[in-house]
Amino acid sequence: PFTVQVKNKAPAEVQITAEQLLREAKERELELLPPPPQQKITDVEELNDYKLRKRKTFEDNIRKNRTVISNWIKYAQWEESLKEIQRARSIYERALDVDYRNVTLWLKYAEMEMKNRQVNHARNIWDRAITTLPRVNQFWYKYTYMEEMLGNVAGSRQVFERWMEWQPEEQAWHSYINFELRYKEVDRARTIYERYILFTALVIVHPDVKNWIKYARFEEKHSYFAHARKVYERAVEFFGEEHMDENLYVAFAKFEENQKEFERVRVIYKYALDRIPKQDAQNLFKNYTIFEKKFGDRRGIEDIIVSKRRFQYEEEVKANPHNYDAWFDYLRLVESDADAETVREVYERAIANVPPIQEKRHWKRYIYLWINYALYEELEAKAKRTKQVYQACIELIPHKKFTFAKIWLLYAQFEIRQKNLPLARRALGTSIGKCPKNKLFKGYIELELQLREFDRCRKLYEKFLEFAPENCTSWIKFAELETILGDIDRARAIYELAIGQPRLDMPEVLWKSYIDFEIEQEEYENTRNLYRRLLQRTQHVKVWISFAQFELSAGREESLSRCRQIYEEANKAMRSCEEKEERVMLLESWRNFEEEFGTDATKERIDKLMPEKIKKRRKLQAEDGSDAGWEEYYDYIFPEDTANQPNLKLLAMAKLWKKQQQESEAAELDPDKDIDESQS
Repeated sequence: PFTVQVKNKAPAEVQITAEQLLREAKERELELLPPPPQQKITDVEELNDYKLRKRKTFEDNIRKNRTVISNWIKYAQWEESLKEIQRARSIYERALDVDYRNVTLWLKYAEMEMKNRQVNHARNIWDRAITTLPRVNQFWYKYTYMEEMLGNVAGSRQVFERWMEWQPEEQAWHSYINFELRYKEVDRARTIYERYILFTALVIVHPDVKNWIKYARFEEKHSYFAHARKVYERAVEFFGEEHMDENLYVAFAKFEENQKEFERVRVIYKYALDRIPKQDAQNLFKNYTIFEKKFGDRRGIEDIIVSKRRFQYEEEVKANPHNYDAWFDYLRLVESDADAETVREVYERAIANVPPIQEKRHWKRYIYLWINYALYEELEAKAKRTKQVYQACIELIPHKKFTFAKIWLLYAQFEIRQKNLPLARRALGTSIGKCPKNKLFKGYIELELQLREFDRCRKLYEKFLEFAPENCTSWIKFAELETILGDIDRARAIYELAIGQPRLDMPEVLWKSYIDFEIEQEEYENTRNLYRRLLQRTQHVKVWISFAQFELSAGREESLSRCRQIYEEANKAMRSCEEKEERVMLLESWRNFEEEFGTDATKERIDKLMPEKIKKRRKLQAEDGSDAGWEEYYDYIFPEDTANQPNLKLLAMAKLWKKQQQESEAAELDPDKDIDESQS
């Protein structure tokens, strides 16, 4: 075949869309056909001819596509409009042979018979429809409505009975019940409800709470209160504890509330709240709270609030079992309003959530659950369980990695309260043997001190200092114990051992305590020796000031001269100190001393030694070495330093001479600048 070769395949300059084509056709009205001319029929022959033509048209349409039911319905309705009922029936029957499942076809057929008052024909059609399509509820509704409109109550009831055999949906049962109630047949309606509930219970067609509630409200509406209560009780028994629904119990409680049975209402609410999962009982909580506010006392309202808070805490601990703060709040609530068994159960649930990591920071909150549990058992229950709680806690803690001294001490104190001193000592001894800690030693020593067992205290202090020789507080307490017992030599020996340790955590506190001890014993020579020994180790300004104040407080004639001599030595020693603020502090202390006890000459001398305070600037550098600007700071210039350095003035004059030399050299290198300056 010949094919046309398209040379230019580029798109046309003007593009025409389908929308433009449709718009142009609409504007030109190309699709509109002129209306057919009106035809007036004047005699029978013309009418028959018109009928023949119309029937031929309908038959042609049906012949073209028999499955289009709308053509059949139009054909039948046209025959019906001509009062040709037999022809219309014939058309409907032919259509049903084509598609008997078409619901609209059956409805139009039956409506035609009812419109033309052909009741028996209509019944026949409805019977055929519900027999052929029993699951189409519309047929049943139309059929029962027709019979009821005709006053055939028995026939309508019979149709309903046939319908119920098919176990229809919920609305069908309620339609049947409402039908009986319209004719005041309460007993029949109750029977239908019973059948409906029986279907629910046995066949499980509609196992829904609302059906039982509707039945009970039906009985309540017709003043059969005993029957209504029995329905509610049967519903509770039917659903059991596995399928409990809060709506059933709310409806039951409201029914009893209307009957003024307030105790029964309270029992129903509590029964439901104890068994329904908390997340599904929000509406139940709300209605119970409203009921207690209306009819209950203060205790009842508090019970509701406690129950709601218990639900909240249960949700929190369920979401995160290791949220120990939530457990604490929950236990505090339960302890305030619950029996011992319930509290014990919650405690057991809480302590079962052991931290997954054996690190002390994860156990710090958890261990207080055990402590509170033990205290609760001791205060509220028997002591035997308290001992078991302490022992279980001690066995649970991984003592090789860490321990909690408070647990051991609380256990020992509990045994003492039970008058079991050997067990308390054994517990503390075991703790020191397994996992020695400062707190354990201190607690054990304090216990023996209260019992006035001083020999045991000495042994414990010796063990303590073997374990932690750097602990200055332990040395001080040991020495204070010996001082209290009157053994001064042992106390002094302990202090000597302490200051001889190579490593101490607070040496200044230890030295101060030793010095205060010697001052209390009025051993001033020993005190001076201690100060001298201390100054060999440190030249701190506070040591010098304390030494001077000690000499001043010695209360002897030469105390002033000794004090002034100490200040002189301190000033000489502090000249090489880089911290000028400490030197200023020393001079100020010396000046205060001279102002109170010195002469005019000594006052004038100390005034000459006071430094001059000047402001200076220094460059700052950032961490990366770049310039970070300048900062101002205060510095001190001491007269003694300037007097001992006579070359400072010479150095300043040399710097000035160098600056003048640089300016003269710059002027020689740029003579034009001098000419311009002279001309100007």
